[in-house]
Amino acid sequence: MRCGPATKSRSSRPFREADLIALSDAPIDVGAVLAAVEGAAEGGVVLFLGRVRDHARGLPVKRLDYEAYGGMAELELAALADEARALHGCSRVAIVHRTGTLAIGELAVAIAVSAPHRKEAFAACEWLIDTLKQRVPIWKKEWYADGSQWIAEHP
Repeated sequence: MRCGPATKSRSSRPFREADLIALSDAPIDVGAVLAAVEGAAEGGVVLFLGRVRDHARGLPVKRLDYEAYGGMAELELAALADEARALHGCSRVAIVHRTGTLAIGELAVAIAVSAPHRKEAFAACEWLIDTLKQRVPIWKKEWYADGSQWIAEHP
């Protein structure tokens, strides 16, 4: 995981200097996510943390596995950050998503957004998590006591 502003991904697309865009197989550093969106002009900062819960669709969940199409997922996350700025007027964006096996209670995703005002930051953060689930090539497998199932978030 990149713990500071990224200047270039593993692909050829440069990230905006202030963005933290990463996939990580290590626990998410919430402090690094928040630090990436700090700025003197930012009056509103919104942080969303998505945790692994112990149930889904009426079934008890034991753990989750996340897989991602690495470079493509990072490119799409960076594109979402650009779109959030254009659509909602936010200034800085940080998105970190876990991969691998996660236990109940672990953070799966962290999104932080800053903007001059809270309204824009809230709108951008909500749009980012909803759109991430639809567009980014990250897949989730839920494990139960009696089996497992891949969960389709993408239309």
